[in-house]
Amino acid sequence: MVGEAAAQTDNQGMTGILGWIERSGNKLPDPVFLFFYLIIALIAVSIICAALGVSAFHPTTLDEATGAPLQIEAVSLLSAENIQRLWVEMPKTFTHFHPLGYVLVVMLGAGVAERSGFFAAGMASAVKSAPKSLLTPVVALVAMLGNHAADAGYVVLIPLAGILFAAAGRHPLAGIAAAFAGVSGGFSANVSPGQLDALLFGITEEAVAASALDPAWTANIAGNWYFISVMTFLFLPIIWYVTDKVIEPRLGPWTGGAMAGSENNDTPDPTEQDPAIAAKGLRHAGVAALFVVGLWFVMVFAPGTPLIDEAVCEGINDCSIHAQLAPLYRSLVGAFFLLFLLTGWAYGRATGAIKNHRDLVNMMAESMKDMGYYLVLAFAAAHFVAMFGWSNLGLISAVHGADAIQSTGLPLPLVLGLMVLFTGLLNLFVGSASAKWALLAPILVPMLMLLGISPEGATAAYRVGDSATNIITPLMVYFPLILVFAQRWQKDFGLGSLTAMMVPYSIWLLISGTLLIVLWFYLGIPLGPDAPVGYALPASGG
Repeated sequence: MVGEAAAQTDNQGMTGILGWIERSGNKLPDPVFLFFYLIIALIAVSIICAALGVSAFHPTTLDEATGAPLQIEAVSLLSAENIQRLWVEMPKTFTHFHPLGYVLVVMLGAGVAERSGFFAAGMASAVKSAPKSLLTPVVALVAMLGNHAADAGYVVLIPLAGILFAAAGRHPLAGIAAAFAGVSGGFSANVSPGQLDALLFGITEEAVAASALDPAWTANIAGNWYFISVMTFLFLPIIWYVTDKVIEPRLGPWTGGAMAGSENNDTPDPTEQDPAIAAKGLRHAGVAALFVVGLWFVMVFAPGTPLIDEAVCEGINDCSIHAQLAPLYRSLVGAFFLLFLLTGWAYGRATGAIKNHRDLVNMMAESMKDMGYYLVLAFAAAHFVAMFGWSNLGLISAVHGADAIQSTGLPLPLVLGLMVLFTGLLNLFVGSASAKWALLAPILVPMLMLLGISPEGATAAYRVGDSATNIITPLMVYFPLILVFAQRWQKDFGLGSLTAMMVPYSIWLLISGTLLIVLWFYLGIPLGPDAPVGYALPASGG
């Protein structure tokens, strides 16, 4: 059915800017091959730059012989050393790619929570119990919180929102729009870190390590926690207003009934699950969640706790509490793994979705099968990022880029704002969040560090631009599926109709998100625990 919808939209002959975006994006290769083509281009550029003697002075490291700043020169990727490194270190390059371990660990648990039905039941329960007057904000909020549920947010909540709006006598396409805006337009907004944080900060850590600007810097997946929490409550009234005051009035009154279009439709109805069984499963999952929270509470506050490093402050007069809590921050990946695993297992045991330990293991194995494409993408991205570091072009580009920006006199908050807009534009052509960040991070992260913006600040700015335009690009992988959900209620609803319906959301989310990151930097508010928005390079040393 998705394929039929895609074929139908291809025949509609989109024109104008939307048609240009669709045609241009379709000509781009798969992100995996895009990385391989970029590697080939990187090799050619490294040869030319090495021959021309392109170089830059390292901002933090001194030459031991002269005491002057160390000069970093471009290195050809076809040098004997780099050729040897490519083939000899290929397994290490792949397996030591920081996002790989973070994402796989979290997804082992999230796969169980998704396949047991816990994510779907939790979102359905939250939305169905909402008063009709608050239906839009509840749908939007659950949609944003549901980005932890990955595919379940798209597959379950969006069609469910259409059904609930129709049952309330409201236009179902308005419900689909609100849910789509929350799940995808608010993709980075949430009240707690999750899989996306592990993925993006893994890439950020890889970029910092490749630049060698700050060898001591390590990723903290709670590094955007405060920022994304504020994003959630900033985006909520925007989605509410656009849905109720802009989109729904244009759609007109709905007179088609609560289940119109359901005949001969193979889209599953997410409300068909037995409410009593689902409620029992959710109670058991809640107990499991309290157990995980209690376990981490004990490991933080009990005597002899392993998640507080008290020794780090010995001999230091002014030691931040965040330095002592560093093990806690780094443990969050494992915490989310256990949280998703146990809540999914508890729900599945209570509802019968998990009958024995073999079912649990099979769900974890199936989640790893779903990560197959990501593994291939990670292999290509890992080598692109590593080779960028081997050539020294990443650091050289960052140094000269930072100098160029400083020479323009642009305020740093404005630089962040321009980064958001650039990311949003690029998102129209490259849909994968991880692929885009793996492309941009090796240059943008060290460049912004040199300008005084922390790696957490660079990551936050990227997230704003990446999510705001998800909902208006036909290249987003779920776009045809959302079109199918809409056509259930309105048969002639096409790609142009869906894009036009979502444009007001995209514009307002992009504007508000950009203003938020600019204001956040001006005020100097930490982006998360031990995650300042500003940054100072470590003192120069030999």
